[in-house]
Amino acid sequence: MFEMAADYAKYNSEFEVIGGYLSPVSDSYRKAGLASAEHRLAMTKLATEQSSKWLDVDPWEASQKEYQPTAVVLDHFEYEVNVVQEGIATTDGGRKPVRIVLLAGADLIQTMSTPGVWSQDDLDHILGKYGVFIVERTGTDIDDALATLTPWRHNIWVIPQLIQNDVSSTKIRLFLRREMSYIEEHKLYEDDGASSSILGKREGSPGETS
Repeated sequence: MFEMAADYAKYNSEFEVIGGYLSPVSDSYRKAGLASAEHRLAMTKLATEQSSKWLDVDPWEASQKEYQPTAVVLDHFEYEVNVVQEGIATTDGGRKPVRIVLLAGADLIQTMSTPGVWSQDDLDHILGKYGVFIVERTGTDIDDALATLTPWRHNIWVIPQLIQNDVSSTKIRLFLRREMSYIEEHKLYEDDGASSSILGKREGSPGETS
């Protein structure tokens, strides 16, 4: 998912991708089948350490005692990257701010277009201030979703699937969990109804009305 977004940004936008962060939701989200934050952090760290030089895992959200809305998490990254770290170094020895953008699947943009699921303030903050890259998924009608998000369309980038598939994190767990050493060792996702995400996108965004 991150690699698709990086390739899209490189060839279809003016963005230069500096890095990417995975941010597992905290235990307070209380989603059915969700493994503990401790295990999800461990799995995402294993995934990034073994497969990428530009991706990292941020533990802040997972360590919070209360559920943090997506808008708050994006503000956290904005603060840490552009205030604490003062952005990134430039070739002339100076520093410049980094643009923070959310990466999500098509299912998330559908919830954003559903009345009553997200507050207008959160939509304006997320889509207006930061923007989002959306990865297409088979069976999801993105055009209908985008039709209700017209005010922020300039800040929404849709990444097409060059090869159509309906693979989801839930299906991957159902087929592969017994072959994945960490999951097997810690006996995670033994309930077939498990529906949390262990890799890639941020978890727990829907339902953030205020």
